[in-house]
Amino acid sequence: MNQLRLLPSRLGAQAVRLLAAHEVPVFGWRSRSSGPPAILPSSKDGGSSSYMEEMYFAWLENPRSVHKIRGHHVAQLDPLGILDADLDSFVPSDLITTIDKLAFYDLQEADLDKEFQLPTTTFIGGSENTLSLREIIRRLENTYCQHIGLEFMFINDVEQCQWIRQKFETPGVMQFSSEEKRTLLARLVRSMRFEDFLARKWSSEKRFGLEGCEVMIPALKTIIDKSSEMGIENVILGMPHRGRLNVLANVIRKDLEQIFCQFDPKLEAADEGSGDVKYHLGMYHERINRVTNRNITLSLVANPSHLEAVDPVVQGKTKAEQFYRGDAQGKKVMSILVHGDAAFAGQGVVYETFHLSDLPSYTTNGTVHVVVNNQIGFTTDPRMARSSPYPTDVARVVNAPIFHVNADDPEAVIYVCSVAAEWRNTFNKDVVVDLVCYRRRGHNEMDEPMFTQPLMYKQIHRQVPVLKKYADKLIAEGTVTLQEFEEEIAKYDRICEEAYGRSKDKKILHIKHWLDSPWPGFFNVDGEPKSMTCPATGIPEDVLTHIGSVASSVPLEDFKIHTGLSRILRGRADMTKNRTVDWALAEYMAFGSLLKEGIHVRLSGQDVERGTFSHRHHVLHDQEVDRRTCVPMNHLWPDQAPYTVCNSSLSEYGVLGFELGYAMASPNALVLWEAQFGDFHNTAQCIIDQFISTGQAKWVRHNGIVLLLPHGMEGMGPEHSSARPERFLQMSNDDSDAYPAFTKDFEVSQLYDCNWIVVNCSTPANYFHVLRRQILLPFRKPLIIFTPKSLLRHPEAKSSFDQMVSGTSFQRVIPEDGAAAQAPEQVQRLIFCTGKVYYDLVKERSSQGLEEKVAITRLEQISPFPFDLIKQEAEKYPGAELAWCQEEHKNMGYYDYISPRFMTILRRTRPIWYVGRDPAAAPATGNRNTHLVSLKKFLDTAFNLQAFEGKTF
Repeated sequence: MNQLRLLPSRLGAQAVRLLAAHEVPVFGWRSRSSGPPAILPSSKDGGSSSYMEEMYFAWLENPRSVHKIRGHHVAQLDPLGILDADLDSFVPSDLITTIDKLAFYDLQEADLDKEFQLPTTTFIGGSENTLSLREIIRRLENTYCQHIGLEFMFINDVEQCQWIRQKFETPGVMQFSSEEKRTLLARLVRSMRFEDFLARKWSSEKRFGLEGCEVMIPALKTIIDKSSEMGIENVILGMPHRGRLNVLANVIRKDLEQIFCQFDPKLEAADEGSGDVKYHLGMYHERINRVTNRNITLSLVANPSHLEAVDPVVQGKTKAEQFYRGDAQGKKVMSILVHGDAAFAGQGVVYETFHLSDLPSYTTNGTVHVVVNNQIGFTTDPRMARSSPYPTDVARVVNAPIFHVNADDPEAVIYVCSVAAEWRNTFNKDVVVDLVCYRRRGHNEMDEPMFTQPLMYKQIHRQVPVLKKYADKLIAEGTVTLQEFEEEIAKYDRICEEAYGRSKDKKILHIKHWLDSPWPGFFNVDGEPKSMTCPATGIPEDVLTHIGSVASSVPLEDFKIHTGLSRILRGRADMTKNRTVDWALAEYMAFGSLLKEGIHVRLSGQDVERGTFSHRHHVLHDQEVDRRTCVPMNHLWPDQAPYTVCNSSLSEYGVLGFELGYAMASPNALVLWEAQFGDFHNTAQCIIDQFISTGQAKWVRHNGIVLLLPHGMEGMGPEHSSARPERFLQMSNDDSDAYPAFTKDFEVSQLYDCNWIVVNCSTPANYFHVLRRQILLPFRKPLIIFTPKSLLRHPEAKSSFDQMVSGTSFQRVIPEDGAAAQAPEQVQRLIFCTGKVYYDLVKERSSQGLEEKVAITRLEQISPFPFDLIKQEAEKYPGAELAWCQEEHKNMGYYDYISPRFMTILRRTRPIWYVGRDPAAAPATGNRNTHLVSLKKFLDTAFNLQAFEGKTF
């Protein structure tokens, strides 16, 4: 019989009529439109309502022809009573909001007291099977049309929809004990009095307070409490600036005196870097959850002013924490993201982050999103800020339920947050809590909102604070007394005053106390590297041979690979036999050797499994069995670390942010993001600017993320050529004018002092070494690698095992090692270059027979600039003219970075030519020691720099 009841939705109206003719009752149907389930009532004597039958038949033929029961459109969500929940004052005619609308359903007022059989799809009856129509309407209104508005009927899963119905429709579900109410009141006191205290002490300071949404603090604490109860041990949070200090104080439990110190402009930081404004800082804290009496680790990730930029970063860090704990189902680690309404609707990275939520290598098994819906974005009204009815509609794309709630009803908020936490930990899916609130002050405390929202702020000025409303309610019902309420306020005020007194004794600020991702044991107790040396990065030859053998084989039996791939594997086998590597095999050697040493390697990005240029092939596909794959890198050694290689969604901003967050979790992993083409990083520029290049300076946060950016002028048009090295070099922090002291640890010290490392390797061996060096350094810095395209298969771009075995290391500069180096006094020209152009120069030099007169030195590490090695090379050829040669390009490329550094190291005593730039297109530099010529003309004149004499700037 149960199976028969499922047939109508599959067979249509004819099936229903057939079953009805045989007196088979048909209940349990549901509408696929939004809102709670439509009710199919029948009278107590078993007779069906003809209206409901016809409506159901019509729905089966065309779902759009039947009304939705959608209470969230008329729910009382705005605490100010100004805006309609969905920005639309129109009330759908099919919603029974008044008695006269009964006629829409062919019902009369007399029918209100008639009892109807309840279908199994609703829970409003509780233990009762029948209710009067009047009671049915009342209960549905209480569930869907009061201070909670639910959106979930777009979810195409019956079990999940029924779960939500049960949580909200069951009578009496929102009853709280006296103790729960008192806890809620105490949390509201802390939330509101914290803001009041800051306002009294620093009335002219920006702090982006939480006034108008003070309920967010008990809301977040409820989510954490419920999650802890369900087994969660680690919660990672991301949020914008509004309310951040309050969250740090009352959720994360940051010491109040450390927060108050941030308001003292006279205190200087004891740590390196510039620091950041107080409402951008993060925090990491382990403590006991007082509700569950269990350990909980809380981490609030630092965030710049770009409101939603932190979203994918949090998700990446969460994924990494789950990975290291073996928490594949997300039962121990979870994330919470707090959003503003305008940013949630307006920022594209929100959409990108949502679309990572169910991808196998990116899912965090569900996130609780909390939207602080101020109903305004700075000065912009919602109608001008979004085209969707709600700011949360973006969450529909991943079937996340959306719970709207009036933030002036604390008990409704707490119940919704409890359900949201339970949903996430039951179904491992995202969920959104929309706290519809207001912003009591302007965008910041110094801003005047009456300029642009006069009517809204007149109402806000009249609005009774939520704490007073809720306290009056509890006092009236006898849950607390006025004296107890006042004592709770006095108690927290005293805590704040005592912390304020202690903050006056502080002499310096410690930014490291605000670190959101500490690495225990990696640095010494003072947060400094344990040494300033880097061991050699070469490895034993037998390890190279073993990795090459696995890289050229298929570890699984009966696995049919593509014939073209068979040729590639045979080529790898031949190279291994001949003790040589190309670019792809060198990368394989670097990854495989780190895996042997227990270092987790994760490579992510668009099409990275095969590689944009079909060179990598780290994932093999069975040509005869669908979805059967093999990753040979995970078959190197029995006890190796795991290797993750994953094609990402077609996103740069979101995915790079995710990988950055992943790299934050541990220093003992090599995390790489590869752009499909180098210039594609421009859509991830916010992550590069705000997190990668400046993260250590602002937040004392080390990060070893590696960016692989294919770079080269060969083909693909102007958008697929340059990885824009000038952008990364312009953001490098090494001083071009300071002549450095060359100490014995100069190389490592220079790396430690820089904000990131920029390299353009010309050999596979050097690529191998720089990847391994990234892990062997005693600290972590972002690494930017301009990777080649044509060199992937260039016959000359191969390296010998001799350049990779034990005792070898990364070469910041590769000096000339040919005939010119044997007689340096006879060399007429010394050319410095980087990357692929080296092979063009060598070919041209050979064709003109200039091997003894022209020396070519390769700059492999561009930033920090290897002053010491460049000086050595220049002094080695004292009689040679100097030239810097780069690929032709319309932008200045390396010039603006390279020129002042060459001038510094040469002490402006020797002129240097800059080849690869047309003088007619270059700006005047005002430096007579600078000469610019085009690469083509340079090669055409047999490297004759004198031919360009007089063409200087």
